[in-house]
Amino acid sequence: MSKEGTIMLAVPSSGAGGLEAERSGHFGRCDCFTIVEITSGEVGAVQVLENLPHTDGGCLGPVKLLASNGVTALIVAGIGGRPLAGFKEAGIDVYFDKQLPTVSQAVDAVRAGTVEVIQPQWVCGG
Repeated sequence: MSKEGTIMLAVPSSGAGGLEAERSGHFGRCDCFTIVEITSGEVGAVQVLENLPHTDGGCLGPVKLLASNGVTALIVAGIGGRPLAGFKEAGIDVYFDKQLPTVSQAVDAVRAGTVEVIQPQWVCGG
């Protein structure tokens, strides 16, 4: 991530969400998304956005939800090919990390630039 400019980072979250929440390992069925504004490398506003039921829009429901709420980046522990293509089409960068357990740790990794953009061969099969 560049230290210049602003990104709106979405982190699939469990429970009520927020910086101290546990990350959800299942992107499409997470309870909510914690949305973190990062400006010039600094954490700004934090908000929580309830996820849609998986049946509402299927795999592309969260893509539309996040895009319509100004999200410009997402960090996931896993994602299917169809939503990944949707995010790419929407201009939303998707980062990959399956080890960091909390939202704040994932945010710090994006801020530090220690996570990679997900590669198509890393997608989930089901």
